[in-house]
Amino acid sequence: MTHDPLKDVIAKVGGVSELAKHLRITSQAVSQWKKIPLNRLIEVERITGIDRTRLRPELAHLFRREESQP
Repeated sequence: MTHDPLKDVIAKVGGVSELAKHLRITSQAVSQWKKIPLNRLIEVERITGIDRTRLRPELAHLFRREESQP
């Protein structure tokens, strides 16, 4: 993964238009993103298989997963 997770996501799915299709939004909306919006993060993780903590590392503290608990 590069230093820009959004670029990685776009490359992985085959472009802005493809990501927009998966998310059922316009490619123009995706093109306006500087970062993956929080409200789209889980869906982008599901589509790409890239963990949300790698997509938005500054928010990793919000994503405590149940499976990490004993």
